[in-house]
Amino acid sequence: MARHPTFRGDETGDAVHALRRRRPGRGKNFITEVLLPSLLSRKQGTKQKPIFPAVGPGQFCLTWIGHASFLVQTPEHNILIDPNWANWMLVIRRLRHAGLDIHDLPNIDLVLVTHAHFDHLNRRSLRRIAARQDIVVPAGVSDLVHDLGFERVHEMNWWDAYEFRGLKITFTPAKHWGARVLHDKHRGYGGFHIEYQGRSVFHCGDTAYFPGFREIGERLRPEIVLMPIGAYENPSDRDVHIGPEQAVIAFKELAGKTMIPMHFGTYRLSFEPPHEPAQRLLLAAAQAGITQNIKFLFEGMPQLV
Repeated sequence: MARHPTFRGDETGDAVHALRRRRPGRGKNFITEVLLPSLLSRKQGTKQKPIFPAVGPGQFCLTWIGHASFLVQTPEHNILIDPNWANWMLVIRRLRHAGLDIHDLPNIDLVLVTHAHFDHLNRRSLRRIAARQDIVVPAGVSDLVHDLGFERVHEMNWWDAYEFRGLKITFTPAKHWGARVLHDKHRGYGGFHIEYQGRSVFHCGDTAYFPGFREIGERLRPEIVLMPIGAYENPSDRDVHIGPEQAVIAFKELAGKTMIPMHFGTYRLSFEPPHEPAQRLLLAAAQAGITQNIKFLFEGMPQLV
């Protein structure tokens, strides 16, 4: 992999300026500008009939299902992260097909859920996946999944580590929030670092940019980073989702080798157009000299990494 140049001060300033230049517009209407156009749009994407390759020693196979949902495979494990096949989340409609059907999944050994928000913890999807295997959730979330058919539910706090059949899974900090509804602010949230035989995949979960990326990089040295890049112009104006320019900064602070973008295009949760996060990411990556480190996945198409 190519060496990662450090950000110069002017590059960081440009990225932050770009984010501030496009705050969620006061006077914008989420119903008329986002929800109604989404309801009237034609669903994009294609469901694949995946052919999962043999995963050799020292390899991962990654399949993006859509949004923040991934299948992560090692030679010995099939792991699902934030599995969500929902076509609707209340009034928010799915804009792209899930990359594959649930019945086309391999046997799942372990499920990881980053937090309790409806677009990450979908109970109907989890119930269909559950087959007496383990599930790992943040602290305060077990009551949402204990009745779905999993054998064991493990709760984790930030920096807790969980060993599972040769995997080391570390639950990492994030800048977000975990409430399922207004009154349950006790629920945790974060990301998962998965290490196996000297290689690692890091799913950041939902997060805004925060100084913790540097600490995660120093402590864990994640190799493959599943990085959210969308939903940054949210109607509430809260700083809870990372944008493309800050995603580049965070990736460099993590000292990652490969960034795989996620959390864009599947559900329209904020004002930015669905195509914009990827375009802005490529521009920011080019300016930072890390274009060769960005790898987009197509939904439902397994990739060896």
